[in-house]
Amino acid sequence: MNIARIWSAHATRENWSAYENHFAENVLPELREIDGCVCANLLKRDTGNEIEITVITMWESWEAIEAFAGADREVAVVAPNAAALLIDYDRRVRHMEVALSDTR
Repeated sequence: MNIARIWSAHATRENWSAYENHFAENVLPELREIDGCVCANLLKRDTGNEIEITVITMWESWEAIEAFAGADREVAVVAPNAAALLIDYDRRVRHMEVALSDTR
């Protein structure tokens, strides 16, 4: 069973590149070090006025998620320098069990 961890935020168009760089340079290396983190996806949608951000990470177990987020696994993990780049962001995340996947 894999578990999807889903988090959303919004950034200005001007701050999007800095956030994308933060994700690539800081978040991904941290996630790669956690046993049980399967993958991470950074999604964006340009709404014209701002960039809508969704991050979906895939995990092998609740224990792996807790290694990343702590005992309260629904707490969003957002570094202060990343938060400074965002207009707003979810303070809590959603988790969903993957019922079916067709990854190639």
